[in-house]
Amino acid sequence: MTHLFELPALMILDVQKGFDDPYWGKRNNPQAEENMARLLVEWRKRKGIVIYSKHLSVQPKSPLHHKNKEGTEFKEIIKPADGEIIFTKSVNSAFIGTELESYLSENQIKSVIITGLSTQHCISTTVRMSGNLGYETYVVSDAIAAFEITDYNGKIHKADTVQELELAMLHKEFATVLTVDDILNQLNHK
Repeated sequence: MTHLFELPALMILDVQKGFDDPYWGKRNNPQAEENMARLLVEWRKRKGIVIYSKHLSVQPKSPLHHKNKEGTEFKEIIKPADGEIIFTKSVNSAFIGTELESYLSENQIKSVIITGLSTQHCISTTVRMSGNLGYETYVVSDAIAAFEITDYNGKIHKADTVQELELAMLHKEFATVLTVDDILNQLNHK
């Protein structure tokens, strides 16, 4: 992470109760939410900018369907505090159909740290757009989680493999991949 005079914005994408539904299949990184919370505590302590996205799906069978009140609620461990901004969206990217890009521009935010759920959906898409829009983008490997997927040939890919490949494709092309400890260590040595 480049040493910055200002703290990057911390983005927490779609950490909603609907992701606990068996609909998604097996998941990796069960400690992801605890790691997000570690960063959140540090950002709040430093009075940094925290940005949330909330996915309100238009897909009727999705646990994140916009009419599923419980499924769309934030998980308690990362619940937004007063004054922390929330962008609602219905597609994977937190930039599409929201005011996120305008908000970042108006607040002169040039770097973001991205955490949340899930790696192959909203994390990957938002990280790619963030990098393409010119933001210095960091993705936190142990503060995100992936789900297993079945490909077009019917082959099941384990969640750890999905995570590993997604991060390999994002690193150096769209973002820098770091861990929570990497970030906290750098912040504490500024």
